[in-house]
This record gives sequence, C-alpha cells and structure tokens, in this order.
Amino acid sequence: MTLTMLSGLTALSIPSPSSGVWYLGSIPIRGYALSIILGIVVAIYIGERRWIARGGRAGDVQDLAVWAIPFGLVGARLYHVATDSGLYFGEGKSPIEALYVWQGGLGIWGAVALGAVGIYIGARRKGIRLLPMLDSLAPGVIVAQAIGRWGNWFNQELYGKPTDLPWGLEIDPENYPGGLDFPAGTTFHPTFLYEFLWSLGVFAILVWADRRFKLGFGRVMALYVMGYTLGRGWIEDLRIDSVELSDVGGLRFNVWTSIVLFVAAAAYFVWSSKRHPGREDDVFRPGFGPAAEDGVDQGVDQGVVDDETPATSEGDSDADSDADSDADSDADSDVESERT
Repeated sequence: MTLTMLSGLTALSIPSPSSGVWYLGSIPIRGYALSIILGIVVAIYIGERRWIARGGRAGDVQDLAVWAIPFGLVGARLYHVATDSGLYFGEGKSPIEALYVWQGGLGIWGAVALGAVGIYIGARRKGIRLLPMLDSLAPGVIVAQAIGRWGNWFNQELYGKPTDLPWGLEIDPENYPGGLDFPAGTTFHPTFLYEFLWSLGVFAILVWADRRFKLGFGRVMALYVMGYTLGRGWIEDLRIDSVELSDVGGLRFNVWTSIVLFVAAAAYFVWSSKRHPGREDDVFRPGFGPAAEDGVDQGVDQGVVDDETPATSEGDSDADSDADSDADSDADSDVESERT
C-alpha cells in the first residue's frame, strides 16, 4: 500500500502497476498471462495430490489438463465475447481483437463449462469416473481463479465503484471505463482482491468439508459452485466496468448467472446427498485403473488366461496335491515291480 494526501489527511491506498508488460529482449512478458499460467500450475498440483489421495494414479490430472486447458481457454473467451460482443463487432470495431486474450477478457463460466467437457473427454479415454475427478479438481480450480484475478490488477481492469476505504485501489485515468470521469485522487474498490480473498476462503471450506463429511458424487464441485457464486454475486454488483448486459431486470447479467448457478448447485447437492450418500468406492470404471492393471500383470505371472477362469480354492489345491502324491506313489511302485 502507499500513502496519499487527501484533504490534509493521510490515507492508505493500493497502487496499480505502472505497467503490466515487461520485455525479455523483444519478447513481451505479460502479468495477466503469468497470473493465468501460475493459477493453472497450482490447480494441477493440488488436483494431482487430491486425486492420488482418492485412489487415482499419479499423472492422471496432468493428462486430463491437456484436454481441459485448451477447452477452458476457448470457452472462457467465447463467453466473454458473446456477452460483450459490442467491444469487438460493429461500426468502428476490430473483430480481430476478439482473439487478443492477453488484453483481458476471460469468462469464468465459459472456462468451467468447456473445461469440464475437456475433462469428460480425457476421463472417458482413461477409464476415469467423472464425478470423483471433478471433486478432486474443484479446490484447485478455485485457487487458480484466485491467482488469476491478479491479472486484472496488472491490467487495471474490472475494479469496483469509488471508495474512500483505506484499501481503495488507485487507477490511472486512461483506464477508466468509457464515458466515466472521476476527480483526481479517486480510489476504487479492489474487486480483484475481494475475489482473491473470497476464493481462498472457499478453498478452505471445500477442503474442510471434504475431510469432515467425506463428500463424493460431485458434491465438492457443487459446493465449489455455491461458494464461488455466493461471493461473485455481491462482488459483481460492485464493478463499474462497461458491459452490454448491465441491466437485466435491474441486475447485471453475471449476477443473474451467479444466482441461477447457486440454486442449481444447491439443488444438486441436496439430491446427490439423498441419492448417493457417502463417497465412491472406486474412482475408475470397471476394467480400468491400477487394480485392473495389477490383475492383468498377476494373471500373466500366474498363468491365468482370463477373468472367467475360476480361482483355485485351498481345498481344490489340497485335493490336487493328494492326487499328485498318489500318482507319484503308483508310479514308484510300478518301477520297483519292474526292477524286481
């Protein structure tokens, strides 16, 4: 924080970066991109540890990330462009800028929706059950969102209404929303920081609830949606960035999205708790996973042809041994008879 003089009083404020881009030679290094990348790395790390703890294989989450990341980025951009198409299309606009992801503009709902499609495809290919995988990933995803919000700080975007609170955010006038002007020294609600802290709080609740109640069948993911949307609703209402759907029945479109998703996630949580109490016993579909792989290996070593070959019981083994002993005794007797 920095100290500024307002009306003769000393007040605290949060400065914005003078630049969100640095250059490594001729290569631009963007704070927004670094925030997104760091968030993805942390999400994979947390998801991998949780997946292994649930009985999954090491490396499964990384394999699924190959599908989820590109699907999620495309979905995030599509959602943003669809809900703010006026920024890119129409008279005087440049449609090519719809592809300029580094300038900001990724909708979390599009990222979650298409990212889940990517996870589903990857999970099907690896014989992984979708719901336990989503439950394993959810806490890491909310942390990734928290880290990614710092990209808005680097870009000086998506901040809130003016405020005189000690943690008000300084914004350069050239980054004010179109058509708005404010007196010199105005500071704004740091909505990126609010969402960062809120998301970390949701992460803590998810981890605690999962350990305490052994949540399964997609209920961690549902709790994630409820927790995030509960905070996103009031944070979104603080923002003053220009959006096309800023007044839908008196609320911004993303506030309505948060309300609908919260209700849907809560309904699923209740339904799932009644229909599937407890947690899945196996996170892989039949015929997949470490147990199936070990079974194949052991079958080859022990001479088992397939699963239909009945396992030999202890009684059968004893009977076979006795039969072998009798046969050996008879053979020995025959040999002795021939010698005599």
